[in-house]
Amino acid sequence: MQFGANAMSTEDLPQIYLVTPSVIDLEHYPDQLARVLDSVEVACLRLGLASSDEDHIARTADALRDVAHARDIMLVIERHALLVDRLGLDGVHLMDGGRNLRQLRKDLGEDAILGAYCNTSRHDGLTAGEAGADYVSFGPVAASALGDGAQVDPELLTWWSEMIEVPVVAEGGLTVDLIRSLSDKVDFFAIGAEIWTQDDPLAQLHMLAAARNS
Repeated sequence: MQFGANAMSTEDLPQIYLVTPSVIDLEHYPDQLARVLDSVEVACLRLGLASSDEDHIARTADALRDVAHARDIMLVIERHALLVDRLGLDGVHLMDGGRNLRQLRKDLGEDAILGAYCNTSRHDGLTAGEAGADYVSFGPVAASALGDGAQVDPELLTWWSEMIEVPVVAEGGLTVDLIRSLSDKVDFFAIGAEIWTQDDPLAQLHMLAAARNS
């Protein structure tokens, strides 16, 4: 699946799927995001707020939707499927392997983007794909002390890219070296904390994006 008008580059490299910070300052972040989107080709933007404040989520979505849609970039929201239609968003990124995906497809229609984060589980990925996911996301691809410490086996990504037509996203702890090693195995790299925690997010994103050519 292509995410928006800018989704495919002429070099047919894995595309950048940008994930917002989990906490956003609405006074500054929309302008920062606009500068990033004007400088680096991005296929899709994911709103991944940690907040459970519906009003804050709605205000943030409104601001970022305008920035993204002005550049023909689709905006999906993490978890909150019931807000997709209400906020004029393009879809939802499910964090539970897409367990309610069939019903959401009926509710949101064929045009909505439905993505499923499947952690490191091939089974969950296959289940989500069979249920109609537009993409499946696996992560983290880097070793981490967070959660249960599980890490995606690169062989899963290799197998998926060779055997399954559903686009695959790699995320979680991406580095220049990991992007170089995985570029022939995935369709998208989901990049978020890797850049927003840096002093110069745009420079960091340029460096990671350039690694796809290495």
